[in-house]
Amino acid sequence: MRNPIDRLYLPMVDYIMKSSDLIKWRQDKGYSQVDLAKALGVAPNTVYRWEKDMRDIPPFLHLALECLEKKKGDDSKPKGMKTKMETKTERKVKK
Repeated sequence: MRNPIDRLYLPMVDYIMKSSDLIKWRQDKGYSQVDLAKALGVAPNTVYRWEKDMRDIPPFLHLALECLEKKKGDDSKPKGMKTKMETKTERKVKK
């Protein structure tokens, strides 16, 4: 019988993304380093370090990029709903 704790561990990933793969993906999808960092919730210098091989690329990054591709293709916010940035801009204009 399998140990229930085994379910807590992620399976090994066969594909490890290289820095050249990340650069190509980012440029093909039209992201700057800063835009990609914001989308992933990391600091911009983290993306820079991944691309310069100064830091290991997380083995799950390809999954996050796949999600970004799907999200970018969809309209992620319902029509008529404003983002926080749009709301802040409107407040400044009204003042």
